[in-house]
Amino acid sequence: MHLLVTVASRHGATQEIGAEVAQVLRAAGHEVDEVPPDDVEGVRGYDAVVLGSAVYVGRLAASLRDLVDRQAGQLKERPTWLFWSGPIGDPPMPATVPDDVTAVATRTGSADPQAFAGRLERADLNLSERALVALTRAEPGDYRDLDEVRAWAATIVRELAAVRPHQQRR
Repeated sequence: MHLLVTVASRHGATQEIGAEVAQVLRAAGHEVDEVPPDDVEGVRGYDAVVLGSAVYVGRLAASLRDLVDRQAGQLKERPTWLFWSGPIGDPPMPATVPDDVTAVATRTGSADPQAFAGRLERADLNLSERALVALTRAEPGDYRDLDEVRAWAATIVRELAAVRPHQQRR
């Protein structure tokens, strides 16, 4: 199958999660394109799509939301998965799901969006991001569990195996 993995990531940590997902999908024999959301012209040529976004100030990245605005109808016609990253700490905070995650999942037909813990490196942040981190007292560190990411990607592989050829849309 021909798959799209598209991830909105400001500092690279969420993109690395998307790359892990793509690697698992390729290892299972799928052709995978990794394209940033701003560069996705359409999804019609893909059999399935994985959407990913970092969460900033409680919202998915604008580039992912814009892609969904442009392609929601096409996304809903094919298997679509959604993940987001952003919670940090032990336990990861915030524990709540951003409101737009549910809205994007509904618009794209993505069931059970997956949350992954994120990474916070203060040196990568601009001044306003540093101020926000100081206000929330967020602790820097890499809280991502790439084994968890690979396990989630393996569930996508299993679910794709159940997609019959006549269900694949181009």
